[in-house]
Amino acid sequence: MAARTSKNAPFTIVFGGDPYLNGQTVRDLRDQARRKRPDAEEIELDATQTDRYEFDEAVSPSLLADVAIVTVTNLQNADDKLADAMVAYCRQACDEPNTASIVICQHEGGMKGKRVVDQLERAGARKESVADLKKADAKLNFTIGRFERHHRRVDPAAAQQLVAVLGDKTGELAAMCDQLCFDFDDDPIGIERVNQYLTGNPQVTGFEVADTAVAGRTAEAIVRMRSAVEQGTDPIALIGALAMKLRSMAKASAVRSGVISQAEAKMNPWVLKNAQRQLSGWTSDGMSRCIRLLAWADEQSKTNGGDPVYALERCIIAISRKGRES
Repeated sequence: MAARTSKNAPFTIVFGGDPYLNGQTVRDLRDQARRKRPDAEEIELDATQTDRYEFDEAVSPSLLADVAIVTVTNLQNADDKLADAMVAYCRQACDEPNTASIVICQHEGGMKGKRVVDQLERAGARKESVADLKKADAKLNFTIGRFERHHRRVDPAAAQQLVAVLGDKTGELAAMCDQLCFDFDDDPIGIERVNQYLTGNPQVTGFEVADTAVAGRTAEAIVRMRSAVEQGTDPIALIGALAMKLRSMAKASAVRSGVISQAEAKMNPWVLKNAQRQLSGWTSDGMSRCIRLLAWADEQSKTNGGDPVYALERCIIAISRKGRES
């Protein structure tokens, strides 16, 4: 049977993706529900510990209100009886959306509990799949979008700096963007403001090491790398930053030569333009050699007895020489 999902369905599943973004989506949906039904009672349930009777009671009229806004976390842990009750209610609620309680379910993603998700979709539930923010471009777009939520702009270099330092901590990244918008009227927010707030004595980032190496400043790049390691940066994170830089340049080269289109490269226009500016003097052989060296350095950082700092130095030297042997 085909799904009968409606954008106005009172039953929504927030599915997978980055945990912070997943939670943020649930919070946004709950805020929307409050505005739509200000008289509703708010109830939170955890599917890990909830049975069908508790769910039925939550969505039914009570002494406090005729309808409720029910948030159900950990949908992937719902047992069969709870799942059946939710599917039955979803079907009923989607037939009478104006008088039904609003249900927002949170699923962590993956295959566990996928059956109930499919059943709810067929019953009329709306599914919102959340971005995972694993790719650099996705983190960058999230950062830019966070400023746009406040009707503000951010310089590309400033956004990149935020991602370089906080890209693996989505909640902290979002909080930093919000704080910058709250504290400063600059529009756009520039890299000086970002560095001012990241720390009074900014740590050397992989982003800075990569840019310095690509610029051909070998000694400075090595000093920055060693400083970053001393400050606690994992060598594998620096290897990742160098690899990300070279991947961007390889894509930019492919776009310039017509092998792929700009759309196929899936890069922000300013990132593509910057990468193309850095291609001068590079050859395909040089790029390939540096990428192979980074793969070797990655192996060194994960192998007992390897010397990741030495491996990083070799990569930086090779990149600063544009992959030339000598």
